[in-house]
Amino acid sequence: MKFGSYSALEHLRDGRPIEIRALQLADEADMLAAIDRIGPESRQRRFFVTKRGFSEQEKAFFMKIDFVDHVALVVQIEEDKRPVIIGGARYVVVKPGQAEVAFMVIDAYQGQGIGAILTRHLAGLARAAGLKELIAEVLPQNTAMLKVLTKFGFRPGRRTDPQVAHLILPLL
Repeated sequence: MKFGSYSALEHLRDGRPIEIRALQLADEADMLAAIDRIGPESRQRRFFVTKRGFSEQEKAFFMKIDFVDHVALVVQIEEDKRPVIIGGARYVVVKPGQAEVAFMVIDAYQGQGIGAILTRHLAGLARAAGLKELIAEVLPQNTAMLKVLTKFGFRPGRRTDPQVAHLILPLL
């Protein structure tokens, strides 16, 4: 697949159309705007700390993907007749054959099936890339994400930190 060409149309549980597509460098302002729409509790669940902003180094990491070792997708919906980013997901290869996943959905769109849709797309891309497993580090209080990942087939892995649930999805 050509770098950054990934795009798919899906629907939220309420029937509204969304686009799942590759994150582009030009999306930085829209991504930051989406993150600004996330409440403190959701930020804590995503970043494990209550982030108020990002350093230039963090922004560079989030935006400069290669679609090989670092794959990032965004979810767009039309709001006020223009496309708006309402969520995203990524995987980062942490060792050969294994990548860690992370998800973010703005509060107003949580519970609409976006986490499951993103999980399906990321797993498909990871399989196509030849990865053997996906891993997720999730705070135990993030019950919604734990439910999504468990339903998708992620299973508990070895815990190295009692404050974090470690989940694994074999891709073979």
